[in-house]
Amino acid sequence: MKEITDEKLEKYFSITKEAFEVAKKSGNRTELKDEREDFLDMIERYIKDAEVFEKNGVRVDAFAALNYAHGWLDAGARLGMFDVHDSRLFTVD
Repeated sequence: MKEITDEKLEKYFSITKEAFEVAKKSGNRTELKDEREDFLDMIERYIKDAEVFEKNGVRVDAFAALNYAHGWLDAGARLGMFDVHDSRLFTVD
């Protein structure tokens, strides 16, 4: 596939937002409390950027921002800052 369809963008918004909510509610298996908050802030900012890009019709940038957000989610999960065990939403387990 060479284009970012409405369906694909909707899917990535949905899964990224769902993972973000799970991460926010999760525990933290590390001592990295400030870093966890920084991660959550960055994730939220990338999701908001994606929403703005989508609103302005810039799908490629919206898709890229969602992928950055999900990269932060996965990194936080792998480091243990998000105590999650869902391989559908995160690259864990």
